[in-house]
Amino acid sequence: MDLSRQDKQVVEQLNEMAKQQGLDISGGKVRRSSSRFCLGVEHGDYNGTELFGVGTDRFIWMAYKPNGTKKFRLFSGNFPEDGIVEFEIGSVPSPYSVRDSWSRFPYGADYMLKQKGYQLKEGFDAVIYGNIPGGGMSRSASLALNLILSMCDASGVEIENQLDVIDIAVGIENEYIGSPCGELDQIMILFAKEGMGTHYNPADRSISYVPMGGDTDEFRIVGLDTGTVRPGLEKSTYKIRRAECEELVEKAQEAGFEISCLADIKDEALFNRIYNHFIVTDPELVQRLVYIYNAQKRFYQMLNAWREGDIETVGKIFREDGIGLRDDYVISGPSLKRCAIQLEPLTAFSVRGCSAEAIKAQRARWQGRKPLMI
Repeated sequence: MDLSRQDKQVVEQLNEMAKQQGLDISGGKVRRSSSRFCLGVEHGDYNGTELFGVGTDRFIWMAYKPNGTKKFRLFSGNFPEDGIVEFEIGSVPSPYSVRDSWSRFPYGADYMLKQKGYQLKEGFDAVIYGNIPGGGMSRSASLALNLILSMCDASGVEIENQLDVIDIAVGIENEYIGSPCGELDQIMILFAKEGMGTHYNPADRSISYVPMGGDTDEFRIVGLDTGTVRPGLEKSTYKIRRAECEELVEKAQEAGFEISCLADIKDEALFNRIYNHFIVTDPELVQRLVYIYNAQKRFYQMLNAWREGDIETVGKIFREDGIGLRDDYVISGPSLKRCAIQLEPLTAFSVRGCSAEAIKAQRARWQGRKPLMI
């Protein structure tokens, strides 16, 4: 894989950081992992919906080289105050015990690989740097995937099924860190492909690619970083919304409705029955259902518009989805609303600390899963 100008600049930074920290990465590898934009359905992963998204040109780079010991030694240029994170294979703090440090991710990768039966035997020296904004574009999923693949590579461990990589990455956040994320972020990053949208169907866990029609040079998805300090999913509204959706499913089941998740509510008659049953007693829970129900109706409209290169319709759906997230799912905030108001002539949707705008120009680019040689 050829190095871009940006890659070359970052590799120089990584080598300089390694020298400053006394880490040996000379002759090692660099793995680059992307971020993602979700095109549908936001918050759909834990509600059981199909998913569609793309990778972007914002990355995390990790330069690493086996060090002939059982120790991992890692330094992050984004969190230099944490110094070198050092630990032996299989010897990490217990789950949920480390707070407010990026070290939770390498600890969690080691922990989850062991839990899943993968035996690491070689430590490495590594330096990491990323330019992914800290909210809304899945920096945590990108880091988790990068660590899993790099740790396995250093030990000659192969994970045959890529969906197992997804499960391990989700496990790092759910079972080790305590963050209640779904699998949308990990899927869209790991399976991203240049010039394509990635379609995931949870019914059979299948991945398919949807080419973007028309002149792709006429279109861009631009992420706007509000600069908002984001506390992490475990401390955010995300956790509350997920619990609300699960509560509504449980109440619906107790009331005799045969559903396993909100994605099962696709039929209009079933939607109306559940809506009318709970709108008086649980209006806020019903609001969450309204968003998921309408987002699912928009899903195949989005796929078709993307395939046909109908950017106006893609933008229209972005706008409708953003309004639904704001009004029905209630996850917006002042900074995101300001972005949307100021860019009203464009079409936009917003998530957490970033908003994404559909405008004319350049497509999102593939993140590249293969390690680069340095």
